[in-house]
Amino acid sequence: MPSPATIFITGANGFVGQHVLVALRRILPDAKLVAGIQHHGTVCPMADATIDCDLARLDHLDSAIRTVKPDAVLHLAAQAAVPASFRDPAKTWQVNLMATLALGEAVLRHAPAALFVQASSAEVYGLSFRTGKALDEDAPFAPANPYAASKAAADIALGEMALRGLHVLRLRPFNHVGRGQADAFVVAAFARQIAAIQAGFQDPVIRTGALDRWRDMLDVRDVASAYAAALMKGADIPAGTAFNIASGTPRRIGDILNDLISMAKIEVRIETEAGRLRPTDVEYTRGDATLAGNILDWKPEIGWNETLAEVLQDWQARIQKT
Repeated sequence: MPSPATIFITGANGFVGQHVLVALRRILPDAKLVAGIQHHGTVCPMADATIDCDLARLDHLDSAIRTVKPDAVLHLAAQAAVPASFRDPAKTWQVNLMATLALGEAVLRHAPAALFVQASSAEVYGLSFRTGKALDEDAPFAPANPYAASKAAADIALGEMALRGLHVLRLRPFNHVGRGQADAFVVAAFARQIAAIQAGFQDPVIRTGALDRWRDMLDVRDVASAYAAALMKGADIPAGTAFNIASGTPRRIGDILNDLISMAKIEVRIETEAGRLRPTDVEYTRGDATLAGNILDWKPEIGWNETLAEVLQDWQARIQKT
């Protein structure tokens, strides 16, 4: 089957979206990339076109699909921060579930032959990680926070829509980090504090949540490559198929912090803050991405030390500009 000629990407100017555009330019150089932009007037220079796409306005989603009539949709936009989901569960459900349903229904109405690639999340497995085993796509959903619950609901709903003709693939990436990530996420939060200490903007104290947690970590560029592979190969993959996008290598959060401190060559004190702890949490996550390897021909390529160095350098540059 031919690769999609026009791809509509929600969240194209977000953390993951910016890396996805780079990957798509490399893998599908002839595709027209249309960016769905949350805030009017936002610039997305790597896209061929932009269109307003406010997830709080369900009519925007219908209008965008009716106007663009894409061959493929990559739905990246979401409320992705777990702490924010605890502060405002209702908004998280609205953005992550209701907007996803509206987008899927719009595709069925106006572009029924289009491929729909959903950015789900490994957070949907939640408490199932307590088995200590590497989980594959058949693991039970057991979400442990509002963000995870909203993504699980959207994942299930899209699976049902596949039965009604939506050619949807559901990708469930594990924790991914890299250049451009907000400090609402743990590795970026560490890097921001370290860069601020180096620049003399913060006392040599790093404030953290729980450090004795293990997470299956990926470079965001590897995750972007997985989305690009799904868009390139998806026409030949059965609707409703789900893929874990995982490294298979859990890393201790405290060790990640120590590695960043070592890279920065600074001496600091580490303090745990109650406000950074989750009300519910799992100690250990590990994914089995065999299916993505077999069908998408995907595997992570970027070394972890390279990823950490990129994150630290990014935050050093950002802090210097403040």
